[in-house]
Amino acid sequence: MTVHLEVAEGVGTLRLDRPPMNALDIATQDRLKELAEEVTRRDDVRAVVIHGGEKVFAAGADIKEMQAMDHAAMVRRARALQDSFTAVARIPKPVVAAVTGYALGGGCELALCADYRIAGENTKLGQPEILLGLMPGAGGTQRLSRLIGPSRAKDLIFTGRQVRADEALTLGLVDRVVPADEVYPQAHAWAAKLAKGPAIALRAAKESVDTGLETDIDTGLAVERNWFAGLFATEDRERGMRSFVEEGPGKAKFL
Repeated sequence: MTVHLEVAEGVGTLRLDRPPMNALDIATQDRLKELAEEVTRRDDVRAVVIHGGEKVFAAGADIKEMQAMDHAAMVRRARALQDSFTAVARIPKPVVAAVTGYALGGGCELALCADYRIAGENTKLGQPEILLGLMPGAGGTQRLSRLIGPSRAKDLIFTGRQVRADEALTLGLVDRVVPADEVYPQAHAWAAKLAKGPAIALRAAKESVDTGLETDIDTGLAVERNWFAGLFATEDRERGMRSFVEEGPGKAKFL
């Protein structure tokens, strides 16, 4: 298998394993979708890390595989390609990308599917599809522009240039830059902390933010309102408020 799922401390790690560059061929795309759906279902997975290993996150699509595809073949495949990444983006739990080395093309698009991105100092990110006479096709034109703004996204997409970790941090493409050997430990720690949190409230918050970004503010507020009221029916809400009243803030332990 080119993607493995490892579970520890309530954290599921989706680890890419297709040496040497973790090229995202069709089999890897399909496996990502399969495992994204699995971690969505599993109650023992409460947060997720996406990791490509210590040297490279993912250097993009499998170009040799794509070169053999004609227009008709890509028309048939394009939706499945997007669906595999969308399955990751829609995991209803906190997701962090632990990015080291290259995250280019589909690799950058995969990182964009996470809620939070921790990058190593050796990281290079970009959308170089234009250099192949193409454009991003796994969500890059949509998620990148929502994350860093349309003009900055167009700069990266139009030029195909790569950005180092420090510039990526300035652009808002990544959220934290650390030494390469600390990327996965810090990403796992981020996820493990949230794995101890109130699962339904975290799901509600994620869905409210994501839905709001995809629609008008009135619809977003309606989603927020419904989730907020609904959380008053949960045991986590009772536990959290009781702990606050009896013990003070920040001491609640959730199941």
